[in-house]
Amino acid sequence: MGAIRFNIAAVERDTGLSKDVLRMWERRYGFPVPDRGANGERGYPPDQVERLRLIKRLMDAGHRPGKLMATPLAELATLAPRRKGIPEPAGRPAAGELDELLRLIKQHDVAGYQQAMQQRLARQGLQRFVQDTVAPLTSRVGEDWERGAFEVFEEHLFTELTKRLLRQAVAALPTGPRAPRILLTSAPDEPHVLGLLMAEAMFALEGAECIPLGTQMPLRDISRAALAHRADIVALSFSTAFPQRQIPALLRPLRAALPEEVALWVGGGGIRWVADVPGVKRLLTLEEATSALLEWQAVSR
Repeated sequence: MGAIRFNIAAVERDTGLSKDVLRMWERRYGFPVPDRGANGERGYPPDQVERLRLIKRLMDAGHRPGKLMATPLAELATLAPRRKGIPEPAGRPAAGELDELLRLIKQHDVAGYQQAMQQRLARQGLQRFVQDTVAPLTSRVGEDWERGAFEVFEEHLFTELTKRLLRQAVAALPTGPRAPRILLTSAPDEPHVLGLLMAEAMFALEGAECIPLGTQMPLRDISRAALAHRADIVALSFSTAFPQRQIPALLRPLRAALPEEVALWVGGGGIRWVADVPGVKRLLTLEEATSALLEWQAVSR
């Protein structure tokens, strides 16, 4: 008798993870690793189903799947208790407030979402709006999409509406001679733009001159643009969807191509577990990005 295997429909029912999510994780993370039958149908062994079940519970508790995939099963079982009882950070929106904003997107209520976000921007001001609303909301959307609770078109709707609002807010800020000059873009195959827009808003509020080049810029063109614009800093954003193992291999040649006096800063959820690269400043949060800018300004005065 052959070993027990569960088909993808059974795994979906058992774990609460959709078939699309299971296939996406297989491509992106190399787990799960199902067998293939004669007709190509996936078959999942019991130990993988148990691991998937545990990963789903930990995701519901707030963990991100990318980190969980690389964690041994014995360690996974110890993670959930440590997450219990952690209070919401001071000054951050309660989960219910984010849930309401997400509900408007899920209901495809464009006008309602825009109105709610504009009201929050007016009430919080741009800095708190970025830190306390847009950043955690973007994280929630990414988590919900990874576990199959958000459709692709809903994630795109959220991105487009939020992007439009941030650009309008940044455009309304004062202009004129400012410093430093920061060139903002992303590497090839990195299409996510919200991280760049959040950074641009925070930098502009502190008096920087931001030069936005959009996303997916070839490395050679990034270095050429830095020279053409006489940039003091090149800032890149990597989302959690970007393959982390590729990031150092991109940063090293870019650092070598830039003049020594041009700083290279990187931020976004994708760099959290990436090793340091010489000559590259990692900024894990928006607060760290603001601090780095203020430090640059203090030294350069």
